[in-house]
Amino acid sequence: MFSFFKKKKVIPLIKLSGVIGNVGKFKQGIDFDSQHEIIKKAFSIKKALAVAISINSPGGSPVQSHLIHDFIRSQAKKNKKKVIIFAEDVAASGGYLIACAGDEIYANKSSIVGSIGVIYSSFGFKDLINKIGVQRRVYTAGKNKSTLDPFLEEKPEDIERLKSIQLDLHKDFIDVVETSRSNKLKKDNGVELFSGEFWSGRKAKELGLVDGIGNADQILKEKFGEDVTIKKFEKKKGWLAKKLSSESQTEHVISILEERSIWQRYGF
Repeated sequence: MFSFFKKKKVIPLIKLSGVIGNVGKFKQGIDFDSQHEIIKKAFSIKKALAVAISINSPGGSPVQSHLIHDFIRSQAKKNKKKVIIFAEDVAASGGYLIACAGDEIYANKSSIVGSIGVIYSSFGFKDLINKIGVQRRVYTAGKNKSTLDPFLEEKPEDIERLKSIQLDLHKDFIDVVETSRSNKLKKDNGVELFSGEFWSGRKAKELGLVDGIGNADQILKEKFGEDVTIKKFEKKKGWLAKKLSSESQTEHVISILEERSIWQRYGF
């Protein structure tokens, strides 16, 4: 008869899905501007026992990854909430960086986890434009403004400069992982954790990159009871905005190819 007065158990579940950063107009990716109000709202639920976040992302912008990670940690500290992260298909590169905002990380045994590294990819069209008789005309103020122009010959000094920046970004990524996972990482098993390699969820658990195997519904009920209410928070799909986009057909195709290339690194 007193069940009506029992305190309701609630866990907000934030859903983060897609490439991190701006990939074309109106894409359903992850960036700080589109997510910070959702994150803030989820953490503001006073009766929440913890905040859960599911991540399905192959990575993307390092800056947006750091912004989201740091905001999650600041909200957790401000509201005194534990953060539990769940990796879905992929939590790799920037997706794993965001996952490191969790006090605990769980994955499916078949999830793809890791890829703690930095990548830059481009194309070289120098021989192509020579073949079709096109002249490239570039005018700059500042000798390095045309660094790694895909229509010009690569310069060793440009590659060296890019590599230096990548090493800085890689160090920042490693610092986040080591701070988050501290003594949980298994560094003495002959596996280089920070090489950019990625693993299955099962192997990631062995390496200390995640704490356990399981999905959100299962783990949250194990931790907080079968009667827990899981309240989902996620960005609206925005299909109408996508339909009304002024993006040209060519830009649209390029955006899709760019996004797909990031997912396909992990077999998706």
